[in-house]
Amino acid sequence: MPSASRRGGPVHAASPTAAAQTASRSHLSGDSALASEVKRHVLAGERDAAVERFAILLANQQRRAARIAFQYLRDVHDADEAVQDAFLRVFTHIARYREDLPFEVWFTRILINRCLDVRKTRARRLRWTLPIEAAAPAPEPPDGSPSIEARLVSGARVQAIAAAVETLPERQRAVFILRHFGGHSPADVGRVLGLTESTVRVHLFRAIHRLRALLEREGP
Repeated sequence: MPSASRRGGPVHAASPTAAAQTASRSHLSGDSALASEVKRHVLAGERDAAVERFAILLANQQRRAARIAFQYLRDVHDADEAVQDAFLRVFTHIARYREDLPFEVWFTRILINRCLDVRKTRARRLRWTLPIEAAAPAPEPPDGSPSIEARLVSGARVQAIAAAVETLPERQRAVFILRHFGGHSPADVGRVLGLTESTVRVHLFRAIHRLRALLEREGP
């Protein structure tokens, strides 16, 4: 029987570059593909189509982003501001999105940087306002109504965990928040923070060990 190369010419294997690109994209999520669509529409000048696809991307990422931002900022209004600004920056700079990188990793980097900016702004604001407000008595909570944070994070145990997370060193806190509140894999946490996966696991182990010790001292 004639070989394929004799019937129709030589059979060429896929190029190493094409194979590598296929392999590198095989682990990417549906949101990464969606982000690539948004990027293509923007580059083609198809703004309406880009906005339509981006709205789906925003809806997919909204809840995860809100959890991460709240854990960083501990204020629902500041968290909402950080999330909305991060989404705006993503859409504005979508042409820079590298399609070999999971969208969640790229977006989370932008979100964390925005959260850190909000924290710095809040710290500067407090330095100016606290000396003035210190002279006035602290206002009583109206009718004992729960705060926005108390309504958002219900249950004494959950509040104790949130308070304990705040005591963690910065790197351990970032790893813990991204893993347990953001739902990122250790590999993706490493990509976001610029760490190896093994380093992420070490920080995560230390964070959990420290939290367990703190919560055991708190009691049931």
